[in-house]
Amino acid sequence: MSWLDSPVDNLLGRYLDLTATRQALITSNIANIDTPGYRTRDIDFHGELVRAVQGDGDATTEPVVREVQGLIARPDGNNVSIDRESMLLSEVQLQFNAAEQLLKSDFKTLSMAINEGSSGS
Repeated sequence: MSWLDSPVDNLLGRYLDLTATRQALITSNIANIDTPGYRTRDIDFHGELVRAVQGDGDATTEPVVREVQGLIARPDGNNVSIDRESMLLSEVQLQFNAAEQLLKSDFKTLSMAINEGSSGS
C-alpha cells in the first residue's frame, strides 16, 4: 500500500465526492425554486458515508438520490425551501473545506517525508 492509496485518503476522497454531489443537488434545488411541480432532492449523507466505510474501497458507486419527504409544498407543487437549502449549502461547504484541509495536511506530511523532513523551502 502506498501513501497515495491509503484507506484514510480513499475515505476522504469519497467524502469529498459525496459533498460535491450533495452541493450539486442543493444548487439544483435552488435553481428550480420557481419550477412548478419540482420536488427537492438530496442524498442520505450519513448513510452514504457508512456505505463507503463498509464497502471494499475499490468500488465507487453513485450515491442514491432521493426526493426529500416531509417538506411543505406550495400550491404549484414545488417544495423547495430556500432557508433549508441555504443552510445545507453552508453545511456542505464547511464539510468540504474540513476534508480538503485534512488531505492537504496528509500531502504536506508526505512532502516532508520525501524531502527528508525539510520544509521544502
